Amino acid sequence: MKVDIKRWFHININSPLRFNKTFLLSSREISLLLILSTLVGGLAGFIGTVFHICVNTVIRWRTALIDYAPTFDLPGWLIPVVSSAIMLQLTLILVRRFAPEAGGSGVQEIEGALEGLRPLRWRRLLPVKFTAGILTLGSGMVMGREGPTIQMGGNIGRMIAEKFKADGDKENTLVTAGAAAGLATAFNAPLSGILFAIEEMRAEFKYGTYSVQAVAAAAFTAAVIVRLYTGQIPDIDMSHFEAPALASLPLFFIFGVIFGLFGVLFSRYLVKTLDFFSNLRGPTYTFTGLWAGGFIGYLGWRFPHITGGGDDLIVWAMHYGGAASFLLILFVSRIGTSLFSYGTGAPGGIFAPMLALGTLFGLWFGHYAHSWFPDIIQHPGIFAVAGMGALFAATVRAPLTGIVLSIEMTNNYSLILPMILTVGSATVTAELLGSKPVYSTLLKRTLRLAKEKPAG
Repeated sequence: MKVDIKRWFHININSPLRFNKTFLLSSREISLLLILSTLVGGLAGFIGTVFHICVNTVIRWRTALIDYAPTFDLPGWLIPVVSSAIMLQLTLILVRRFAPEAGGSGVQEIEGALEGLRPLRWRRLLPVKFTAGILTLGSGMVMGREGPTIQMGGNIGRMIAEKFKADGDKENTLVTAGAAAGLATAFNAPLSGILFAIEEMRAEFKYGTYSVQAVAAAAFTAAVIVRLYTGQIPDIDMSHFEAPALASLPLFFIFGVIFGLFGVLFSRYLVKTLDFFSNLRGPTYTFTGLWAGGFIGYLGWRFPHITGGGDDLIVWAMHYGGAASFLLILFVSRIGTSLFSYGTGAPGGIFAPMLALGTLFGLWFGHYAHSWFPDIIQHPGIFAVAGMGALFAATVRAPLTGIVLSIEMTNNYSLILPMILTVGSATVTAELLGSKPVYSTLLKRTLRLAKEKPAG
């Protein structure tokens, strides 16, 4: 007797519930999907790890060159200014001429591609994003590795789908798996990569039992590749804190509300900064890299802590023993340099800068919480870990990812309760204030600019 599958499950495949046809895949198709996802994860992990090594190498070379400047009786500011200016100018030439979609984070491009609104031109994107990303991060711009690795991972998924003729839902799964592997690679955080794919890309990801398993396989494989290079240590090696007293939870609620407000302002001014740079005309626009890169290079020479991705800053801040007011000054300053750097259109992510901002403000807030309530707050660093996830969640609007990412990166699993409360209050506050998820806003902006662009 022939069974009508659609009638059996009482669901129409074309209904708004969007029945996931991967449920109907044969065992052979499921096996192939998982194998291809593992391949995507392995390639994303390998390319992301090489990308990380290259960025660190360029930073070391540039730092060594700056240190040699006094030997040649050169002004101290000359090499950092000139090197950053040249590197950023080369970056923008590559992006503008060969792959405009490589600018910025690229997460919105992956989401747009999953919705069928943006192309994934992996042949041009991968070399441009890789090369321009190294130049951007090596120049001291306040941007992170995660944006490039997520976008490259998604494009690797598209490449594998094309090579093995996987279309429709299978292609959707492979692109999403690549993006998850990219995040897992950047932060050595496989569970965060899985959650990011499900939570942030929930409107575009074709959710199903086997598609989730495929994403998990990619993130797992990428993390294994990364750990062959870094070892079995968290991305941020810091102290492990004991769980604070339950009486301290109201402080974390207040802390989260403050970050909810910060998230709204950060998202709003991020778009305004992008509009400012894109509205430039003439030589000011053509040579954006020279003057913007030179400015960041000077700031990096004069005030080193307010430039760079933020990984080293987080470790430094956790051991800082000076005045708490300096942490607040750094926080405000890095908001400015983060917005400025991203606004230029250079390839780079905003996750890492946001994690650094959360750490700085968290330590400042934690200093006073510890001073006023020493019996229930044993260490200011507890708020630094909570702050990492709070600003991320309020801006990106992915609370589960924010919680798990902060815990995976710092190995502070005992802080789960204050993390949930902080991230939850930050997310709800941003939502109540009418703010939209930052990548949704960036995607809408990209689509609007694409329509306004004159033909030819």
